[in-house]
Parts: sequence; structure tokens; C-alpha cells
Amino acid sequence: FAAGAIGPTNRTLSVSPSVENPAFRACTFDEIVEAYYEQTEALIEGGVDVLLVETIFDTLNAKAALFAVNKYFEKWGKKIPIFVSGTIVDNSGRTLSGQTNEAFWNSVSHAKPIAIGLNCALGAQDMVPYIENLSKCADCWVFAYPNAGLPNAMGGYDQKGPEMAKDCETFFEKNLLNAIGGCCGTTAEHIASLAELGAKYKPRQRHDVPEQMRLSGLLPFNYEPNEKDMRKSFVNLGERCNVAGSSIFKKAIVDGNYEKALAIALKQVENGAHVIDINMDDGLIDGKSAMTKFVNLLVSEPDASKVPFMIDSSKFDVVEAGLKCSQGKCIMNSISLKAGQDQFLKDAALVKAHGAAVVVMAFDEEGQAATEAEKVRICCRAFKLLVEEVGFNPQDIIFDPNILTIGTGMEEHNNYGVDFINATREIKRLCPGCKISGGVSNLAFSFRGNEPVRRGFHSAFLYHACKAGMDMGIVNAAQVEEDVYENIDKELLEYIEDVLLNRRADATERMLDFAATLDPKSGPCELRRIGQEPAAPKFEADPRQNYSKENKIAPRDPKTLPPVPKYKKWVDPLPKSDAFAVIDKIMSERVMIIDGAMGTSVQAYKLKEEDFRAERYKDHENDLKGNNDILVLTRPDVIKEIHSAYLAAGADIIETNTFNATMISQADYALDRKQDVWDINVAAAKLAKECCVEFTKKDPSKPRFAAGAIG
Repeated sequence: FAAGAIGPTNRTLSVSPSVENPAFRACTFDEIVEAYYEQTEALIEGGVDVLLVETIFDTLNAKAALFAVNKYFEKWGKKIPIFVSGTIVDNSGRTLSGQTNEAFWNSVSHAKPIAIGLNCALGAQDMVPYIENLSKCADCWVFAYPNAGLPNAMGGYDQKGPEMAKDCETFFEKNLLNAIGGCCGTTAEHIASLAELGAKYKPRQRHDVPEQMRLSGLLPFNYEPNEKDMRKSFVNLGERCNVAGSSIFKKAIVDGNYEKALAIALKQVENGAHVIDINMDDGLIDGKSAMTKFVNLLVSEPDASKVPFMIDSSKFDVVEAGLKCSQGKCIMNSISLKAGQDQFLKDAALVKAHGAAVVVMAFDEEGQAATEAEKVRICCRAFKLLVEEVGFNPQDIIFDPNILTIGTGMEEHNNYGVDFINATREIKRLCPGCKISGGVSNLAFSFRGNEPVRRGFHSAFLYHACKAGMDMGIVNAAQVEEDVYENIDKELLEYIEDVLLNRRADATERMLDFAATLDPKSGPCELRRIGQEPAAPKFEADPRQNYSKENKIAPRDPKTLPPVPKYKKWVDPLPKSDAFAVIDKIMSERVMIIDGAMGTSVQAYKLKEEDFRAERYKDHENDLKGNNDILVLTRPDVIKEIHSAYLAAGADIIETNTFNATMISQADYALDRKQDVWDINVAAAKLAKECCVEFTKKDPSKPRFAAGAIG
């Protein structure tokens, strides 16, 4: 098989090249996507069997590559297999941009690669624990192509084939791999030794993983709900980086004081936020620009970016701007059916392409859902569309059934809390796998300024909503950790729950009467009366109406509920190439062998400047020696000889010589014209494929594949 090699480029989307300006980036996500799209199109035109997105030191670059590849698949109307390979820079087990390998997997798994692996950076022995972790968390095939040991003082590699194979044996003894190859310092000799070793062992068996919502920042965040006590597993979505949730944060953004804004984010994580909610929706703020700058800045601060981000805006272009800056797997907040079904499906498909989980608001063409019935109807409709027509993983669907304000004095608002809680239970039942979220601060907006009442409402609401199945909410992380339901002043709690659970018609008036007696700066668990000591006599509000003992949020008799719908399984409309089935079969039966380093093999030829120029580039203004990718045009005989040597050594998959064949990387040689890059990729793919065909003809029982390498 010929693998189209897609390298990492010589730019990074997650790290600033300027120490003075950590929010600066040398290129944009869209520019990287364009470069990868051109390369993908040319590699497929040249006939590669698979695409290999490799040597990923920045996961955001890989997400851009996968976005471009899938964009091309949509245009082409067909799919070929994708291999994805990360690289870790040292024994910390992290990429250059700081992600652990499980966080890396969570970030790219949406692309459904046929195989995931690691290459470069380390020798085989140092790579074992990270491949072992990847093998556990990934539900696809797993591969590795390590270096020939560690480099010597001169940057060369001394480890020979048999010695490297001995180091790699641990992979097979632990049953971790389905394919193995070589990176820096490896030659046909190394691949022959690995092929001999691989033939002795059975491959790793592919396995399922628990169905969970898997997010990531620099670290993985795998949400596992505690079904017995959802409050214990509740996900705090920190609200303080939301201009609507914090006046201090808003002022910092308006003033351009991004250092202060970053400090607010750090404080949230310290206070227990599992996810940082970021919202820039305000008339005084250029949302797209502010979102881009702040997320870029946040990514540069590891103590903040270790957690996932919720990119939050009512404007889709602002949300997408945030997604284009984050290497982790984010939550996108939000989409809805408000603008109609067609727009909803279009937005959902784009969110899926970015690999994010999605919040769906309970809005449709008729407006905002207020009653339980409306919330359930809209969310069930959206779930069916997302699962059956978009192919969204149910675990990544988060419904916000609208936490609406209670205690307003308007009778039609009295049941809003009860409606949300009951709708939560029913939506979770009818939409298996989905999550429930909401903006908790909306609930007691009427009592803004009275801290014990407002915070008491939040705590009581979360207690009851989590019992019904609420998974997460946009909250003040420090306060919800501090305000434990069981510790709320019992007198205060009775007034709050009268309003929250709609237990009496005069609940709001009684709450207002009681609230007027409280110190507005005290807390719900350490309540103080105005001008009095904590041990003040109990306050008795006027009992204007009789108390209702009806439990309006009690679970209903299952016999009275409608059945859970049977959802059709989503089928990808794009047909798959024959290579999918062939590779699946081989990897389930034996270890596949990937080729070794192209650069190391090229060095052995001791080529000169004229070899890189040939007739085509004889008058080119820049030095070209070292630009190995153009050898497919100027010395195709050398590249073909190297491919053939690897195939003869036992390789099943050879990578195209295209590691730096993007417009971005070729700009270093003033060869960033589209035609030059197109010609390099097409020629490289044709050369690799030609060699694969020749060797497959010699032994049809062992098909060889060309992988388009995307670096």
C-alpha cells in the first residue's frame, strides 16, 4: 500500500513564535487547512491507498489536516483510510504543544482513523508506556514507528536493525501493536529486522471502549456520570470567562487587559472548574477578534488550558473562531432549530467536522421552550436529527432545556424550575447517551444582589436537577463547591424550595419578605440577618396561601410513560475504498510493516545541489539542497529505489515522499506556488503506487499500500 505522507508543516497553530506576544500566531487555521487540502487532493490524484497524518507535534495542526482531508472527501464523494501518528518530545509523554497522548486521541478520534500511533522523537524502549496507554484508550488499530534509538552527539543514529528489533520486542510481548515501522535513522536493514520480528507474534486485538463523553485540554477529561449521585460527578462549567457572567471579566476584555482576563481563567480552574466557558457576546466587544485572541492566550497557559474549553456564543462565526484556536476537544455552545432544520443540520455537521461536542438549546421555529412538554419535544426532535442524519455520537450531545427565571411575580413563571427538572429526567430517558446542561445563574436572576438567596437557589436547584439526571452547568465553580445543599440554613431553604418547587401560590411574596431581612453579603450556609447576630429569632412570613404537599418533581410511574424511540443507525453516505476491508483483515491477522525513514536513506546517496535542481529548477533563485520532497521530480530514480528497498525488506505500507510538500513548508525554498506543490504530491504518489503495484504483482498474497504522508 502507498501511504500519502502529510507532514506537520514548519508552523504551529498552538504556540506563538513571539515570546513577547503569546497570543500571536504565524499562520491561521484556515491557511493550514488550505495547504493540506491542496496536498490531499494531489496525493489522491496520484493514487495513494491511504493518508498518513504524521509526526504531529501540535494537535491543532492535525485537526486542521483532518478537517481538510474530510472536506476533500466530501467533494470527491469517497473515502480512503486515514492513519494518524503523533510524536512526543520527551519522557513526559507529551506533544510539543503540551498534550498527553490520551488527550491527543480524544482530540482526533472524531475523524475515525483506521489506525492511531506514535512516531519519531524517542527510541522504542522509551515509547512503550505511551503506546501502551494509547492501545488501552483507542478503539481502532494501533501502530508505532520509533527512531533507531536516540541520536548521538552528531545527530546521527547508531542503532542497527537487529538491535532496534530487540528493543521493539516489548511492544509485541505486551500485545500492543497492529503495525510497526521505522522513523529517523532507519533503513531497509531495520525494516527487514522488524518484519522478521513481527512475523513471530500475533497482532493486538481491536476492542471497544466505554461509551463516554471524552473531552480534552492538555489533559483528557472523560466524563463518567455517577448514576447513584449525579451531584458528585457534576461538571462545573466555569462562568467567570463569560462577559455575561462576570462584569470584572467583561471590563478586562473591553479595556484590552487580557492578562487580567487570563488570571480570572486560572482562578476558575484553581476553584474547581472542570471546563472553562468562554463567551464574548457584548455590543462593546468585537466577538470574533476577542475570542481568537483570548483562546490563543489561554492555550499558552498550561495551568488553564489543561482543562477543556466551552466555546460559547450566539454567533456561529465567533464560535468557529474559538474552535479554530483550540487543540483540545471542546464543547461548542450552541446550536438550535430556531433558524430551521436545514441550518441546524448544516451547523451540526460543521461542529462535528471540528471534533467538538455540542450544546443544543431548546429553541425551534416557534420559539423558546418553556414548558416540560415543549422542552422534551424539541430536544427529542434535535436528537433524532443529530443521531440519524448527522451521525453525531449521542455521548457528545448536550441539551440545554432552558433554565428560566423564577420568583418574578408572574404566575406563568412559577413552574419553570419544576418543568426543567421533569424535562431533564424525560429527555435523558428518551435520548439515550445525551447530557443535560444549563446556565444556572439565570434561575434566581430576580434576586441578584442578595447573595444568600441567589446562591441558595443555585444549590437547591442543582440538588434536585442532578437527582433527575442533570450532568453539568455554567456555574460559579467556587460557590457551588462551597454551598453544599445539606448545609444551607434550613429556614432559608424552606422559603427557597417553596418557590423552586412551586409549592404555594404566595411563595414569591413570602421569599421577598424573608430576603429583605437578610444581610445580602452573607452566604446561604452562614446566614446573617441585617443588624443582628446569626442566632436571630425565626422569621415568619405571612401565610397568605395554604402550603401544597404535592411532590411535583417525583419520578413518574414507568408504565405511564411513552416508549423510548428506536433510532436508526447513521450510515456514512460516502463509500469507502477497498483498502478499508483489506487493511482491517490484515491487521486482525498479522502485524503490518510500515517503511523506514526517507531522509536517512536519501542521505546515503550524498546528493549535490544539481541533483535537487535538475533541468526543471536549474535557474531557481534559492538553494534547494535539503529539500528532499522535490526529488520525486528531479531524481525520481533515487526515490523509487528507496521505496523498492523497503518493499523488498518486507514493508506492507510505504509512505510518499511528501513530508514537507505543502505550500507552507515549501515557502522556505520559494516553491510555494500551487503548481509546484501539486506536481510534487502527484509525482510522489504515482512513484509510491507504481512500486506497490510492481511488488504486489510479484506476490499477490501480500498486497502493498501507498500512504500519502501529511506532516
